Amino acid sequence: MRNRRPLLLLESANLVAVTSNALLMLTIPWLILERTDSPLAAGVAGALTGIPGILLAPIAGALVDRWGRKTVSVGSDVLSAISVALFPLADSLGLLDLWLIFVLTFIGATFDPAGYTARKALIPDTARASTTDLNTTNGIHEGIFMAGWVLGPVLGAVAIATVGAVSAMWISCVAFLLAALAISMLKVPNRISIEASRETLWAESLAAPRMLMRDKAVWAITLAVAVMLLVYMPTETVLLPVYFEGMDQPGGFGIIIAAMAGGAMIGAFGYSRIARHVTRRKLALLCITGACVAYVPMAFLPALWLFLLAGFLLGLAWGPLEPLLNTLIQERFPVQHHGRIYGVQLALFYAAPPLGELAAGTFVTFFGVQPVFVGIAVLLLVTAVSVTLIPVLEDLDQDSAQLQK
Repeated sequence: MRNRRPLLLLESANLVAVTSNALLMLTIPWLILERTDSPLAAGVAGALTGIPGILLAPIAGALVDRWGRKTVSVGSDVLSAISVALFPLADSLGLLDLWLIFVLTFIGATFDPAGYTARKALIPDTARASTTDLNTTNGIHEGIFMAGWVLGPVLGAVAIATVGAVSAMWISCVAFLLAALAISMLKVPNRISIEASRETLWAESLAAPRMLMRDKAVWAITLAVAVMLLVYMPTETVLLPVYFEGMDQPGGFGIIIAAMAGGAMIGAFGYSRIARHVTRRKLALLCITGACVAYVPMAFLPALWLFLLAGFLLGLAWGPLEPLLNTLIQERFPVQHHGRIYGVQLALFYAAPPLGELAAGTFVTFFGVQPVFVGIAVLLLVTAVSVTLIPVLEDLDQDSAQLQK
C-alpha cells in the first residue's frame, strides 16, 4: 500500500512557496510602476532578484549537502516570510520609497535559491518514501511548481485590484510559513553529505561547477537553458508589466502569465508519459524549439485571446524540460552531490535573466515595447536553431549504466 503523505507534504510546500514567489513577481514591479512610472526601475528590481542567486546559489547548494535538505528548506522559507513582511510594515511607517523597495527585493531574493534547491534535492527520498516512480515524481513536482505560477499571478492580480500591491504581500508571507510547516512534518532523511562536511564551504562551492562540467551533455543543455532565460525572461518581468500597466489592465498581465504557467504545468505533468516514447535529446530540442516558435505571435502585441493562446503553447512546449533536467541529474550524479549540482544550475539560471532585464528596461525606455518584443522573438529563433546544432547533446540518450563504464 502506497504512503502518499511524504509526496503530499513536499508538493504542498512546493505549491505554496512558488505561489508566493509568483505573486511577488507581479506585485513588486506593479508597485514600482505605480509609484515611479519607470520601466527602467522595474527592470532594475527584476535584476536585483537575480543577483543573490548568482552569488549564493552555489553556496546554497553546498549548504543543502552540508546541513541537510529539510533544515535548509525550512530555514529559507521562514526567512523569506520575514523579508516579505517588511514591505507592508515599512509602508505602514511611511518608509517604503523606491530605494527601500530595491533593498527589500534584494534581501528577499537571497533566501529563494536555498529553498528551491533543497526541495529539489528532497525529490528522490520523497519518491522512495511514497513508492512512486522517479520520472512520475519529477513530473508531479515540476507540474505543481508551474501550478504555483498559475495561481500566484491570478491571486496577485485579484489582490492588487482589491487591496493593493503592498497589502497583497501578506498573502506571500503566510504562504512561506505554510511551506516551512509542511517540510518540517516531512518524514524523510535529512541527508548530510559526509564528504561535504569535511571540506570548507568555499571548497564545496568551487568544486560544484567542475562536477557538472564533467558531464558535457548535461552541461551543454544547462547552458542552452541559461541562454533561453537570458533572452526570454524580460518578457515576464519588463515587457508585459509595462504594456499592461500602460493599458491599466493588471488582470491581462496576470492572465497571460497564468496561461504560460498553465501550459507549462500540463507539459510537466505529461513528462513521464512523454519520456516513455521520446529520446531525451529529441525531447530537449522539441521543448526549446517549440517554446521559441510559440513566442513569435506575442511580438505583434495581438488581441488578448491570441496572447493567451501563444503564452499557453509556449508554456506547454517548455513544461517537460524541467523534469527532464531533474531526471538527468538524479541519474547521472551521486546523491551526495545533488545539492551542489542544483546550486550551480540555479546560479546560471539566476545569472542570465538580470542581464536581459536591464537591457530590456533600457531599450523599452528609448524605443517602446513592441520593437523590444520583436528583437526578443528574433533572438529566440536564432537560439533554437543553434541548439539543434550542438552535437554533444546526443549523449543525453546514454543511460546511467553506460555513463559508469
